[in-house]
Amino acid sequence: PHQYQTPFYDGVFCRGGIISLDPLNTFEKIGVQSQVYTIVNDESYYYPDLIRGMIVDGDYGQDVAKYTGSTTGTSRNNTVCSRYTPITWQVDRKCHLISASAFDKMCADMKMQHDDMTDDLHPHGARELVADEHAADNFHRM
Repeated sequence: PHQYQTPFYDGVFCRGGIISLDPLNTFEKIGVQSQVYTIVNDESYYYPDLIRGMIVDGDYGQDVAKYTGSTTGTSRNNTVCSRYTPITWQVDRKCHLISASAFDKMCADMKMQHDDMTDDLHPHGARELVADEHAADNFHRM
């Protein structure tokens, strides 16, 4: 059910019969989950399966914003759009603590995927915010 590959675009349409452009269903089939962490040297914040998705435990994953958007990347902006849009974003609105060893484990898991994700083991740039007229207006608290 989950696809892990580098680059992301290689896997978006890799299986037939899932994505439809007419009628459009990308927002139902393609999604991104996001959480922000402060990395600490404290094993009480160890989660062994970060690669499996958003942590939903205690206050982790409780205050989530859901909206449609597009795939990310510094090559997209107000004039060059992503062709993979709309997709559903689910963003945890709180910054959480996570142990450094949990990130070490996630990096090891990424390297063990069928499509080696080594290219994603370093920080990437962030896209500039798009102009309001290009942004979705369907934000929902989950």
